[in-house]
Amino acid sequence: MSSPLLTIIVPVYKVETTLERCIESVTSQSFGDWQMILVDDGSPDTCPAICDRWAEKDARITVIHKENGGLSDARNAGLDRATGRYITFLDSDDYLERDVLAPLIKMMRSEYNILEYSLIKNAGTGNEKTISFSNRTYTDMNDYWLKGQAYMHTYAWNKIYGRSLFESVRFPKGKVFEDVWTLPRLLEKAKCVATTDIVGYRYCANPEGITAKAGGEELKQLLEAHLQNERWLKDETYYMHVLNIQMDVCELTGEKPRLPFMKVHCTNDMSHKMKLKTIALNMLGIERMCKTNAMLHKILRMGK
Repeated sequence: MSSPLLTIIVPVYKVETTLERCIESVTSQSFGDWQMILVDDGSPDTCPAICDRWAEKDARITVIHKENGGLSDARNAGLDRATGRYITFLDSDDYLERDVLAPLIKMMRSEYNILEYSLIKNAGTGNEKTISFSNRTYTDMNDYWLKGQAYMHTYAWNKIYGRSLFESVRFPKGKVFEDVWTLPRLLEKAKCVATTDIVGYRYCANPEGITAKAGGEELKQLLEAHLQNERWLKDETYYMHVLNIQMDVCELTGEKPRLPFMKVHCTNDMSHKMKLKTIALNMLGIERMCKTNAMLHKILRMGK
């Protein structure tokens, strides 16, 4: 039996109300040369049974039952069993747009290492927002990360990857914001990345998810992931993005900043808020700026 063209890895944990919708968004695609790996990460509800039922109905679906190890561990278990030429990830509370895989795979055959496609956030609510990317090809990964602002959308799930990128790369087990840790490692191996305005992924906000409930310790891990990217921190726009995370970490944990100070130029194209932040950084330095930020927020909370 020949290997499938695409492997779709779906981590499964406590999603019995959305899992069927997720799976059906794949099985109903006109493109059918895929392998779906449902990774039951020790889910305590009816998810294991749902996974097994679908595997019995469709030979393209494989189920892995494992002890709970978290999102990264589940994705890694799927990677270890993947056989497709291409890899993609689908979170089990989200779903794909109708018939989107066919045009994406057609594009992927242009020998891109990564293809990032557009998405809808907060799907199914009255607050839907389309995040659309331009049709562009990057052969310089610095341009993709910085000019394309890939650091703002490091999501694992709205991308298709050449499987060879993962030969020596896995998601960091036990860490949150695992996508921010992983994408830069993949870019070290990539030679060509493309973005497309094709809207293919519907992301459903999870009020219990790490993004919604992240505190100081979680944001410390996010900061640490960005601090690994020393080669990109020289870029002033990216630096200011990381500075925002550093200020939040200092405010929530009381710890001293780890981000090294860098003088940032104030330019006319900056927003008024960004100009003020840049001026404050250059005048106060990072440590005093973080303390001032925490103090101002405390005063604002007391005034409510």
